[in-house]
Amino acid sequence: MQNFTTKIVNLMKSEGLYASQGGPIILSQIENEYQNIERAFLEKGPSYVRWAAKMAVDLQTGVPWVMCKQTDAPDPVINTCNGMRCGETFGGPNSPNKPSLWTENWTSYYQVYGGKTYIRSAEDIAFQVALFIARNGSYVNYYMYHGGTNFGRTSSAYIITAYYDQAPLDEYGLLRQPKWGHLKELHGAIKLCSTTLLQGAQTNFSLGQQQEAIVFQEENGGCAAFLINNAKQNATVQFQNLFLELLPKSISILPDCKNITFSSAKVNTVFNERIMKSAQTFDSISSWEEFKDVIVNFEDASLKSNELLEHTNTTKDKSDYLWYTLRFEHTLSCTKPILHAQSFAHVAHAFLNDIYIGAANGSSNVKNFLMNIPIKLNDGMNNISILSVMVGLPDSGSFLERRVTGLTTVAIQCNGNEFYNFTNFEWGYKVGLLGEELRIYREENLGDVEWSKNGISTNQTLTWYKISFDAPLGNDPVALNLSSMGKGEAWINGQSIGRYWISFHDYQGNPSQIMYHVPRSFLKTSGNLLVLLEEAGGNPLQISLNTVTIINTQ
Repeated sequence: MQNFTTKIVNLMKSEGLYASQGGPIILSQIENEYQNIERAFLEKGPSYVRWAAKMAVDLQTGVPWVMCKQTDAPDPVINTCNGMRCGETFGGPNSPNKPSLWTENWTSYYQVYGGKTYIRSAEDIAFQVALFIARNGSYVNYYMYHGGTNFGRTSSAYIITAYYDQAPLDEYGLLRQPKWGHLKELHGAIKLCSTTLLQGAQTNFSLGQQQEAIVFQEENGGCAAFLINNAKQNATVQFQNLFLELLPKSISILPDCKNITFSSAKVNTVFNERIMKSAQTFDSISSWEEFKDVIVNFEDASLKSNELLEHTNTTKDKSDYLWYTLRFEHTLSCTKPILHAQSFAHVAHAFLNDIYIGAANGSSNVKNFLMNIPIKLNDGMNNISILSVMVGLPDSGSFLERRVTGLTTVAIQCNGNEFYNFTNFEWGYKVGLLGEELRIYREENLGDVEWSKNGISTNQTLTWYKISFDAPLGNDPVALNLSSMGKGEAWINGQSIGRYWISFHDYQGNPSQIMYHVPRSFLKTSGNLLVLLEEAGGNPLQISLNTVTIINTQ
């Protein structure tokens, strides 16, 4: 860690990027939210915090270091706040010579497959920012101000491809109104107060049972006030011989202590709405081609072991997929056999003698899941192949190196409580899928497999689909509507636009994400290659390419 941190700091110094060198970097961060897991390491936790702080400070960047959500950050490292309500929850700096900083103001929250979009209002964000500044906050950083896309396999466990799409600038870079405009007005109002905030003396006094004034007064007469109404209804207050109406749950900013320039609860910005317009459909069956990936059997396995291997350690994260396969002779006295498996991965697809028999999956709230599938065994030899799938790696927590993923138990249940356990059996393994290994999502590798050109089949497992298309005219952002698909990954001209998982619904029966961002930079004017890997059965004939625009709604 010290080697890595030193390398980064030296790179920044070599380019003259620190403020102490005249550059733009005013703060550096060492560690992030380590306090969430610090207790798990007992006495080594605080010791590590002290070591990390000293190591960073000794690199002499000439700018302050911060530790986010770390109340025991040692001097001179600054402890900062992350969250949605730092104006209310932050206990402040742990030393009087440190400023009050809000390093992550969550404008929304990341969304997981199976979860709903988190909507945070412009009014709530503005209230908390104004409150934080009024209570001597020196700095607010938005997380995120601009949403983004988790291209490829970069998202962490169960997180959808769209990331913080509800930010003031959405995943496509378009304005989210009124959030963007309301915060712009807030920043303008705070800037009007900046000199007084820096030079004035602060006083707090009550304006009512749930109302408060925080006033900054300069010796030369400059005055700025923040009037807070925590009530759920309007409140009329008297402030410096003025009677003012405060909106419910609001902060009003008066840069001259006389006139309300901004109220967090009063939105002047016109609302807008994002519109997806279909530019092209892919409903021509003759335009598609398909390739069915290979189901790996025991004799195909490149790795053998007499136990169930841990998934992530076996794949080394080179693929989401790991085949577990075994071969056994059916001599069981089963009348109604059931394949029973427990997994700490995210998804499992099961095949018996090359026939798909079912699947199961976990969720962001469940660390493991069970798969119980009735099966029909052949007399003699049988082959069971289970494709274990990860949808991102864990992004936080203590002792990550001890996390277990993949299959932990496999058995065949016979006649009630009778189990034939295959957990400690000779298993075969193969990392990844054939199409993945051959990179058939790239133009130059398409010829490495034989694509079927006589129409395509829908609702298939482990099937690759490809089609060519022209880019939509204009400069509007582009999105692929994959609402008819199941689960898999999509590539445009060899570049992955991310995993999709349409079949994972929220509690209301709706998919968590159907639109997938296709950057214009990925596209050519014509002859673009779209390749899909479908795991669980989808219909590519109902896919559409869309342009993204915004319209005002009031």
